[in-house]
Amino acid sequence: MKKVVKFGGSSLASAEQFKKVGEIIHADQERRYVVPSAPGKRFSQDTKVTDMLYACYSLAEEGKGFKKELAEIAARYQEILDGLSLSLSLTEEFKTIEKNFKEKAGENYAASRGEYLNGIIMAAYLGFEFIDAAEVIRFGENGDFDAELTNQILGKRLEGVERAVIPGFYGAYEDGRVKTFSRGGSDITGSIVSRAVKADVYENWTDVSGFLVADPRIIKDPEGIETITYRELRELAYMGASVLHEDAIFPVRREGIPINIRNTNQPEDEGTWIVESTCQKSKYVITGIAGKKGFCSVNIEKSMMNSEIGFGRKVLQAFEDNGISFEHVPSGIDTMTVFVHQDEFIDKEQKVVSAIHRLADPDSVDIEADLALVAVVGRGMKSTRGTAGRIFSALAHVNVNVKMIDQGSSELNIIIGVANEDFETAIKAIYDIFVVAQL
Repeated sequence: MKKVVKFGGSSLASAEQFKKVGEIIHADQERRYVVPSAPGKRFSQDTKVTDMLYACYSLAEEGKGFKKELAEIAARYQEILDGLSLSLSLTEEFKTIEKNFKEKAGENYAASRGEYLNGIIMAAYLGFEFIDAAEVIRFGENGDFDAELTNQILGKRLEGVERAVIPGFYGAYEDGRVKTFSRGGSDITGSIVSRAVKADVYENWTDVSGFLVADPRIIKDPEGIETITYRELRELAYMGASVLHEDAIFPVRREGIPINIRNTNQPEDEGTWIVESTCQKSKYVITGIAGKKGFCSVNIEKSMMNSEIGFGRKVLQAFEDNGISFEHVPSGIDTMTVFVHQDEFIDKEQKVVSAIHRLADPDSVDIEADLALVAVVGRGMKSTRGTAGRIFSALAHVNVNVKMIDQGSSELNIIIGVANEDFETAIKAIYDIFVVAQL
């Protein structure tokens, strides 16, 4: 059995955290491939090493001195080395980094050094082989990740390698130039490695014990989620739930590899299992609640709209022509509403309205701002009657007016639109009726 383990920045912020990680890896001989992030914050007011690297490179790019800033980064790593009693020296590595910064090697290169250096330390500490991600993770010339070429290169490189450390967050173009994923991209690297070695499990270790039913900033001590499907996770991640980078799902999903979200500081916790499908019923009718503020609705009315072929396409073209994507499009017989991100829309609203009038000739166009969308997600909703009714009842009980409701054909999620000011109240009400009422 093979396991790939990825550790986040908070799990590797100090020598003390490194020791916890070492114990976790050595506790299970099946944990054979390790993907580390750069050191995160040691305490709340601390700075992540990646942010220190961005700031340091910014000075280099402006032609300013950056030796002091680079020395501070080196000191962070030396503190870890000293705490682990490792005789490893990173002096030559920092000389190379300084040279490449002066030659303006690029922001991607600068940002990637956090994971690169942590990977070297992790490999030395564990006695594993170090494999530079730039050698095995490939991006195309357009900057897009090349999944198939990477799988081929990485799979071949890891053949016969019993135990290895592969830094997260970055890869390279064919010519060797470093390219990073978006922030949180170490999650993606772990998933890529899992696919390449045909792992049985991908363990993603962080500072929380898996996914929670709702945002702990809104709900005090929310219940945890034991098992969640890839599809449910995609819905919740899209609406703001952020324990795992949403793109990390794709490489393992196609291979049917489960992801286990675990807590480095509480390794005894089972965490959350992310699977393709399961016959296990969720503990509650819903799996999770997530949402975002900052939307506006554009309501288009036209008599006999339902019988006019191409009306919807003409309306949406007005948004497309102005570079605006839409979130949801609920409609009635004579009405069609388009929900969009308010910050994207606000500067172009009159252009869009004019385009709608020109293209679709509506009777009226009305805009409502400061709306929030709440997603109620769960595979259990499909086999449970009255879920929507319970949501409406809960919201009515706390005097929250529902602006929109949209249920997908899969019956996996229900999206509710409410005023921004009612966002937290709505989530609490939904959590109470589906979770607290069953405790």
